[in-house]
Amino acid sequence: MERVLQTVTDAKAAALSRLAASWRRSLDHHGLDPASRDGVARVDATALSERRDRAQAMLRVAAPRLDALYQLVGSSGCGVLLTDAEGVVLDLRVSDGDRHVFEAWGLSAGADWSEASEGTNGIGTCLAENRRVIIHRDEHFHARNTAMSCMDAPIYGPEGEVVAALDVSSARADQTEGFNRLIAAMVAQTARQIETDTFRASFPKARILVAEAPETEAATLLAVNGDDIVVGATRGARRAFGLASTGPIAPVPTVDLLGRDDGPSGFEKAERAAVMRALARADGNVSEAARALGVGRATLYRRMKRLGLDESR
Repeated sequence: MERVLQTVTDAKAAALSRLAASWRRSLDHHGLDPASRDGVARVDATALSERRDRAQAMLRVAAPRLDALYQLVGSSGCGVLLTDAEGVVLDLRVSDGDRHVFEAWGLSAGADWSEASEGTNGIGTCLAENRRVIIHRDEHFHARNTAMSCMDAPIYGPEGEVVAALDVSSARADQTEGFNRLIAAMVAQTARQIETDTFRASFPKARILVAEAPETEAATLLAVNGDDIVVGATRGARRAFGLASTGPIAPVPTVDLLGRDDGPSGFEKAERAAVMRALARADGNVSEAARALGVGRATLYRRMKRLGLDESR
């Protein structure tokens, strides 16, 4: 507590440190007291049910990913939590032996871990700053939360908006910062997998193109309909192609995004590979390959020409 108060009174600290900036928000903007012994705020059962209903599609897609992550970290005393965009816990995985500890700390379904409620913490600060975070023990704002370590990553919805936070929290006193970084990498990877799975599920009839991108942690996908019109894009793809950052995108012909003169883009490479695979599986039969790709024969010929593919190959 003394460290928090001493830091936030330093006018330069918030400008030099993201952690200090979060502590200052917690104190000045949210009016929280680091010494507060009040328990974690919770939404009631009805409100939790409504939140889960709104997130039903994501929860269904995320469940196997949460299970897989828990299989990796659960034996080390960690729990896996998934929240909504407001920091309310919707789902979690924790061992029976650790459950009472997590519940005592408020790490349970319905708990509000927003930064406005709990100050600096993995879930709330991840959502407030829209980035991956590790909040290790005494980096938490509230003194009552300093026994835990939290590793978090945001999850983006099919329209580029933040829809959730994925959290791994640990109650182990001997958990090191190095181990936290290893877990944080797993959390980030799982968050991107959930984002990718949710995006694919949101465009079940579209062809999904995957691009190479310098931001390797971002899921960079486009959804293309049968008329070769881009109808959806992940947050990474929106950034890569200068599309609206959130919300529905204006339909745009795929060729308008990919038909550039400066060499093949990641999407063009992905499309070329998809066409080549279809032709290989069809033993060179263009009509059969077109059916497999869900496009007309003439459309496939046009794509082959644009991609520099000779039919004789």
